[in-house]
Amino acid sequence: MPALDSSILLAFLEAGDQPVSGDRLAKELGISRVAVWSRLERLRAAGFTFKASTRKGYTLTAVPRELNAAWLDAQLRLRKVSPEVELLAEVDSTNSEAERRLAAGHEAPFAVLARTQSAGRGRLGRRWHSSPAGNLYLSLAFRPFIPPENLKPFTIWMGLAVCAHVEAAYDVKLGLKWPNDLLSADGRKVAGMLTEARLDADAVRELVFGLGLNVSTKAKDFPSELRALAASLELAGASPLDINRVAAEVLAALFTAWEQFIDGTWMPTFRARWQRYDVLTGRSVRVGLRGEPVAGIVDGIDDEGSLILRTGGGRKTIVSSGEVTLRNE
Repeated sequence: MPALDSSILLAFLEAGDQPVSGDRLAKELGISRVAVWSRLERLRAAGFTFKASTRKGYTLTAVPRELNAAWLDAQLRLRKVSPEVELLAEVDSTNSEAERRLAAGHEAPFAVLARTQSAGRGRLGRRWHSSPAGNLYLSLAFRPFIPPENLKPFTIWMGLAVCAHVEAAYDVKLGLKWPNDLLSADGRKVAGMLTEARLDADAVRELVFGLGLNVSTKAKDFPSELRALAASLELAGASPLDINRVAAEVLAALFTAWEQFIDGTWMPTFRARWQRYDVLTGRSVRVGLRGEPVAGIVDGIDDEGSLILRTGGGRKTIVSSGEVTLRNE
């Protein structure tokens, strides 16, 4: 990704609706006016549209609908996202790629994004539908060196951070279905999370958090078997979104949530956020993963993020992991 293209696009971001003069770009970037014109032509070929005004300069009027490395980098620089972020055209799984980079000694934290995945993964070995049409696939990698028991609420906290960001930025209310699904108001799945860790006896050595978020996918773009079950932010009511801006904003929100998790400042707001975005409390569910499934009424979560069930006779059962299905109510 040419850094010069990112710097040019950052100038347009910072200018907002105001035109940017070619003379200013040339001076600030230390290149000629001809080089500025040449770069703008390259960007036009990549899907950007610029309107030229005599004696005023250029105005950016349209951007690509898919993830673009230079535009994403400009959005990240605008928001001062400091960890390394790399965009790949295609990968088997962003989580797998992040794990490979950690194993190779890549400095953490960092993030990996892809326009499409050939073998996207969900929980329990499920395949995550990963078409290139309007979805966001990303993984964050860390070396936290924290006690394994401290990790229990991590996925839920990261999901709550996404819910809070989406509501504030795009005016869309998502709900969190314990432990790792984000749902639209009508119960369709908009995002899924997958956390994977390498543990030693006393510490979490490597940690990868993966997020698949449907941003602007149309109903017709989902496989027929998913159309009644899946939604995107735009289908859930968001105005048309620039996926590069969404990617940068979500990454910024997630890295902030990670910092809060590590320094402990997440704790005072954890329960209030859960109550705002929880979709299960009071519902009759069945939870199964290993052994006999457990059925009961959800009574919230505890401080570690485990699900609290009221089972037969009002007994309280704590469930730390499992697959939740709603029962007929």
